[in-house]
Amino acid sequence: MVRVRSRAGRGLIALLTDFGIHNHYAGTMKGVVLGICPAATLVDLTHAIPPQDVLTGALELADACRYFPSGTIFLAVIDPAVGSARRAMAVEAGGYLFVAPDNGLLTVVLNETPPTRLVELSNPQYALPTVSSTFEGRDRFAPAAAWLAAGVDLGALGRPLVEWHRLAVPEPRASEGRIEGEVLRVDHFGNLITNIGRDLFDRVAAGSTDLEIVAGGHSARIVTTYAEAESGDLCALFGSTEQLEIAVNGGSAAARLAVGRGGPVTIDVLGFRVHGRACH
Repeated sequence: MVRVRSRAGRGLIALLTDFGIHNHYAGTMKGVVLGICPAATLVDLTHAIPPQDVLTGALELADACRYFPSGTIFLAVIDPAVGSARRAMAVEAGGYLFVAPDNGLLTVVLNETPPTRLVELSNPQYALPTVSSTFEGRDRFAPAAAWLAAGVDLGALGRPLVEWHRLAVPEPRASEGRIEGEVLRVDHFGNLITNIGRDLFDRVAAGSTDLEIVAGGHSARIVTTYAEAESGDLCALFGSTEQLEIAVNGGSAAARLAVGRGGPVTIDVLGFRVHGRACH
């Protein structure tokens, strides 16, 4: 018999998967959670991550988790290597708990906030009696999250880990008067979300508004809101994640430019050398 002790703030579980909404997978995971911890509160971050797209899942998880209350458990399952020798893990970081495959899905979260504790899900007491080779989300990850929500200490779930798998997340390159970045993901509206953050932009642009922003061979005008661009016009702006995005007011930049992940995006400060500005 597993002994459960109450722990305030641990009853909220947020789910992120690539399971979609046209089958039972996400709902079945919720059923497993509620069978173990009926008092759990379940929130769907998204189940629409593109299939097997671990990088997009890592970015979406990192963007969302900071807005949840301390103690939230994030149950994240994007698992192309399900059933293989890749490890399953649970992590404590930044006041949150994360349950996920060890395939890089937590890369961005743990780059921003190093873990304070990390364990492999190796204790069968906290999994279902039979673990499917194709649905560990149901049989291993959901039970682990549910037991955490019920108050079981993270250390009980398995042996400690000292390392974890990291994805290579593309970083922008900056020089005097120029930034070379790329598209990291495309959102539901067709906006191209880049790896160029506001801080880097501000350092390189140094207050200049004389800029050339190019994506897909087309120039985009910098704006503050979508509505500042004329309907159908291409524009560039900093979205809610403080990353530069390329957008079309009322349309899809991805469709207009035929650009997706990895597409180059450049920013040039025009007349940089003439005016002698420098990037620090």
